[in-house]
Amino acid sequence: MSAFAIKNLMEIEDSAAGRAPDIEARFARKHLDSEHLGVTYFRYGPGVRASTAHSHREQEEAYVVISGSGRIRLDEEIHDLRQWDVVRVSPQTIRAIEAGDEGLELIAVGSGRPEGGDGVAAPTAWIDSSR
Repeated sequence: MSAFAIKNLMEIEDSAAGRAPDIEARFARKHLDSEHLGVTYFRYGPGVRASTAHSHREQEEAYVVISGSGRIRLDEEIHDLRQWDVVRVSPQTIRAIEAGDEGLELIAVGSGRPEGGDGVAAPTAWIDSSR
């Protein structure tokens, strides 16, 4: 592992391109050559709701809203999000994101994880029927 890494998130390929309409996802973990840290840029278009929710077996995450607004599902609760909110999520907490009317941009930061990842798909993405 190198002593440091510098990488522009917008120069990393959009992993959601062609798979999720109006969602952008740029995963920097492998580009940062880090054993313990993942950083991801997400952009959700206006009103876009993630079609899946997930939790983790080991990885703790934090989300920082950098623009726009929206909502986040955390287990059986829905919470509003606004610019500069920071949300820390324990590994076992189910989470999903929904953008507000102006869209939502956020940075996700993840802690160390086992080789190959530790994501666990949730049975349903959303617990309410609004929108």
